[in-house]
Amino acid sequence: MKTRPALAAAALAVIGLGTAACGGGVAAGAESAPAAVAKTTASEAVAAPAQAQAPAKALKGKVIVIDPGHNGGNYKRPDVINKQVDVLTQKKACDTTGTATNDGYSEAAFTWDVSVRLAKLLRAEGATVKMTRENNTGVGPCITQRAAIGNKAKADLAISIHADGAGSTSHGFHVIMPKKINGPVDPVVAKSAKLGLAVRNAVKKQTGMPYANYIGKNALDYRSDLGGLNLSTVPKVFIESGNMRNAGDAAKMKSSSWRQELAEALAGSFQTYLK
Repeated sequence: MKTRPALAAAALAVIGLGTAACGGGVAAGAESAPAAVAKTTASEAVAAPAQAQAPAKALKGKVIVIDPGHNGGNYKRPDVINKQVDVLTQKKACDTTGTATNDGYSEAAFTWDVSVRLAKLLRAEGATVKMTRENNTGVGPCITQRAAIGNKAKADLAISIHADGAGSTSHGFHVIMPKKINGPVDPVVAKSAKLGLAVRNAVKKQTGMPYANYIGKNALDYRSDLGGLNLSTVPKVFIESGNMRNAGDAAKMKSSSWRQELAEALAGSFQTYLK
């Protein structure tokens, strides 16, 4: 197993110790001074304790939006999630149920678990974190609303966490970034690409999940059909964390320790991007 990097230690600069020293002793030839004066002088000579400043948190002041893909209750409300919404380049369903492993571990449960872990790490580093959904038992929100949450928050970055449902021989992860569409995402396409590269590099290095062998190039893909990207006015990417229909990928995604590795990799990538 790879050693996990200590996120806070890797990203924080040590500010150092501030020391305050007050000199003071009895001057030569002052032996005849009254004892009380000598006592007072000695007391004043005690140096103040060294004060250590707390290191600044790496993500203090940053706003990050996490979008856990799908929702655990979507399958109960096809009337809601099948409603068509405008993503500028086409009309699409409000949301979907997502995929699942062959033994039933749902994408919605996976994305929720990773998102909660990631939010905890980010908040520990001082970030303000907003989630697009509050639990894994609800319905939606629509893909248009998910983008709007990041826009309203004026996030420094946003990420939508997913897992794929490709054929059983397909494996690996990939990161999806927006294309220019003559729409609201255009001004942040370059920043999104920079974010996507940081995410790709960190996930590959820390989780051991290989690049996808069935889509994109070196785990990077660019799309213009995703409402969560097309409608975003803040830097945003999607990560397809692996293929839930592939036995090897599924085993990783069902592992709580691997999900923690993924969350840590994502948190580290955000620090890299925001430097």
